[in-house]
Amino acid sequence: MTRREFVRGGVAAFTIGFSAPSFVSDLALAQGQRRRNLVVLYLSGGNDALSTVIPYTDAQYYARRPTLAVPAANVLQIGSDRAGNALGLHPRLSNLQSIFRDGRLAVMQRTGYPNSSRSHFQGTDIWSTADPKSPQGTGWLGRYLDSLPAPVDPLVGWSTARETPRTLLSRTVGVPSIPDAQQYAFASPNGGADAVAARATAMQLSSHLAVDPPHLSFVNATAQAAFATLDRVGQVATYSPSVTYPNNGLALALRMVAGAMVKEVGTRVFWVQTGGFDTHSGQDPNAANGTYANLMSTLDVSLSAFYRDLLNQGLLGDTLVLQFSEFGRRIDENGSRGTDHGAAGVMLALGGGIRGGIYGTAPSLRGTPDNITLENEGRDVRHETDFRSVYATVIDQWLGADSVALLNGDFRGGPAIL
Repeated sequence: MTRREFVRGGVAAFTIGFSAPSFVSDLALAQGQRRRNLVVLYLSGGNDALSTVIPYTDAQYYARRPTLAVPAANVLQIGSDRAGNALGLHPRLSNLQSIFRDGRLAVMQRTGYPNSSRSHFQGTDIWSTADPKSPQGTGWLGRYLDSLPAPVDPLVGWSTARETPRTLLSRTVGVPSIPDAQQYAFASPNGGADAVAARATAMQLSSHLAVDPPHLSFVNATAQAAFATLDRVGQVATYSPSVTYPNNGLALALRMVAGAMVKEVGTRVFWVQTGGFDTHSGQDPNAANGTYANLMSTLDVSLSAFYRDLLNQGLLGDTLVLQFSEFGRRIDENGSRGTDHGAAGVMLALGGGIRGGIYGTAPSLRGTPDNITLENEGRDVRHETDFRSVYATVIDQWLGADSVALLNGDFRGGPAIL
């Protein structure tokens, strides 16, 4: 087995199985200078875009969603798109409305791709690889990490989920999955001096970089890289934010991301995700304690805390949050007061460098054959903006890389959010 073969076949499994740290890379101990950060926020399950950004003047919205539609009087108005469609945010997104008014939130409507998959797994893979025809390869950000000059910092990428997502899967750079910085430590059954000695012994054992066999050398190098990051991640665990974060999983993950930025541990790309968006039944966007209302509350208070913290820390201008979900949901509500898997959705981008506003146009929800904004016999929203064009903008103008090479195609010319 060659080193390349080991990397190709073994990185994903190894990153999950290696006790606390899980990544591969060369040792690069130098901490990164303050630089641009990208935070990818994944809403898992297929977010209902029509409950996030509401076309409250479209009569068909209320006709096709008799119990789920948000009353016009309750939406948080954000103006009209270039086609004159009046739009509003879900009533629980009041903080995001303020950020929108500050010009730091971009709303990108009808994002997707042709023949959208309604499978969670395939849809997620497509958005992760940016390759609808072959969604089993490396991720679009994994390819970006592959393009960085060696040596690559072991903490250049950071997944706050328990597994490394396909988006960050690369050929040569492993990304650690660190859902809790406080738990990222050398695992020893002993404490005190014995634990310190055990760590020193493990470091010594991994220091042998044998030429033959190469995969053992690779494993040892990986272990060395893991040890090299322990102290830096430990610094993140000590972070004292400038604001109080809500006590939910999304907010705590974003607090950890802010800590990594403030402590300058060298990470450039972060992955954050939150679930619960597969709302087939009991969606209840209007109920005080409804499922979707709570999802929007969690999103709103978590993102706004992160936004204010970064603003206070002087890091907002260095940070871009890019949100996506694997698909939108069908226009008609179903018999369970929910919505089923659909097609095009909405993407949000937030940050100090963002040109806020509404991008794209809302669909007309009139279910007639001549309505080009819908597809699948008028049941789904047709995409207007290819999601890869948003990626291209981020790659070219934020990460400073070549989107044509990383996306295997020319998708430039997307929304001018930067």
